[in-house]
Formats: sequence, structure tokens, C-alpha cells
Amino acid sequence: MPRKIILDVDPGVDDAIALILALYHPGIEVVAVTSVGGNVPPNVASRNVSGILGFLDPPRWPRVGVSSLPDDGLPVQGRYGLSVDCLEAAQLKVAELRSPHPAEKVICEEVRTAPGQVTIVALGPLTNIARAFRRDPELPTLVAKLFISGGTVAAGGNVTAAAEFNMYCDPKAAREVFRSSSTKFLVPLDVTNRVMLTFDHLVNLPSEATRVGWFLRTILPPAFLSYRQRLGIEGIHIHDCVTLMAALHPELFEYEEMAGDVETGGELCRGATVFDRRRVPAWQRNIAVARKMDTSRVVDGLLASLERAAWEAGPMLPQ
Repeated sequence: MPRKIILDVDPGVDDAIALILALYHPGIEVVAVTSVGGNVPPNVASRNVSGILGFLDPPRWPRVGVSSLPDDGLPVQGRYGLSVDCLEAAQLKVAELRSPHPAEKVICEEVRTAPGQVTIVALGPLTNIARAFRRDPELPTLVAKLFISGGTVAAGGNVTAAAEFNMYCDPKAAREVFRSSSTKFLVPLDVTNRVMLTFDHLVNLPSEATRVGWFLRTILPPAFLSYRQRLGIEGIHIHDCVTLMAALHPELFEYEEMAGDVETGGELCRGATVFDRRRVPAWQRNIAVARKMDTSRVVDGLLASLERAAWEAGPMLPQ
């Protein structure tokens, strides 16, 4: 029986790729896709989710939950160039939802429908997850597993010297989720930084004659250009795809049980993930943190999954 998964995303380029991977993976059933503000504002995240689903038209449509601003707003406008994050190059057509449901409501309902059977893969800020846990205090114990993309252990941040982007966007929500009783797996920058899509991968993506191939070949070149201009890197990181692979193929990752928390204030350390690694820790271990992975098998599996998705989604239709 396929595993039930909720994807909580802020698409964004790497979230869009992760969504493709999940929708056509034979071992899972994506029961819901919820959007969250992060890479893009909440309304754009919701629009992109609807646009991607409409473009791909998967055989089984998940429920969709729409996002709203974090309680304290978003502190940054996108991780890279805003037009890149907004997927403007794809010119996605969006059908307005008749009765949009808040993301946290959809999360609560889907977990309650199948208690102990639903895995949540959180690929953006943890705003929706914290709100769902507040809405239904029993929910953390009913979620099978929660995979979180973000944070750092020893690596530096990617939005500030100390903080990873997802944690920085809504540190209060991140702290709530870290301190919850859910079964949590963190895939931090220390691991996700090891995977990068290069120009060689770009050339060998599925054919643009396929729906998936056309979409990838449309949204990725602007991201490559943005990385080169801003960071001087000939390639792009796909942090969220690595986290999804951790949820799909746990055998490729090694974890360490750690005692973690998130800094919610401070001029220099807002959003920093802090772990008690003293010889005699005073904090209780509360999260499994990915420390190692089989990088080559993760990359190979990711590319193979994209090829499978391209075959299943079918040919590119005339625009």
C-alpha cells in the first residue's frame, strides 16, 4: 500500500521539482499539497501550487491548502531573484479554487482521516505545521513522521551567517515544531549542500517534448543564471529535493538523535538552529538529524525519478 504524504511547499524552483518527484512516485500517495510563504509570498506560493498541478494534471489530484502570512510577516523577499522563485518563465495558467481551505485545516483533516499513517514533508518555513499543531494539540502524536528541510548543525547559514532560510522566515513556528511531540527528522544544509544540479544534469534532463521536460528546461536556466550572478556557482542546490528523497528512501541516509531548538530573536542569530552537544546535555533529545547520505545514489535516484515522471506525465501539449 502506498504511503500517504502531505507536501508543505513554498515553490520556488526546488519545491517545484520535489512536487514533480512526489506526484509520480509509485510508492506514495500525495494526499495533500499545502502552500506556505517563504521563497515567494503566500499568495504566489498558492498560485504556483495550483499552476503546477494544473499543468501536470496528475492521475490523482491531491487536496490543496492555501497559505497566509506568518504572524510576524516574512522577513525576506525570496531566496534568489523573485522572478526566478515565482516561476514566471513557465507562465503557468491558474484556475482559481472555488472554496480555498487554509493549509493548516487541510493538514489537520488529512492526518485525522488516517491517524498514524500520514507523513508530512515540510519543504518551506514551518508556519503551517505550527498552526496545525496549535489548531489540534493532539495532532503531533497522530503524524506518522515529519521530515523538515532546513537548519544547520555545523554548516553556516544561507540567508544570514547563522541561519538557514526556512528557519529564518518563521523562527517562532520552527521552535514550536521542534518542541512538539511529533516524530521529527531534520535534513539540514550540512547534508543538502552536498547535492547540486550542474550544467551536465541540465543537458540530460527529460526531453522538452515531454510535459515534465519542458517545464524543467523552462524554470531551471533562470535559476542557474541567478546562482551564477549572486553566488558565483556553476549549478544550483536543490535542498528540498534531497529532503524529499530522505522521506522516500530512508536507507540512503544516516541520522543522529539530537537535542535541538531554534533561536527566535537576536540581531545576529535569529533563526539559527542550536543543538545541545555538551558532554552531559541538559536538553532532551527531540529530533533525528541527517548527518550522512549516499550522495551518488541520492542524485541517481532523483534523476531516475524525473525520467519516470516525464514518461508518466506524457508529452507536451500545444500551448
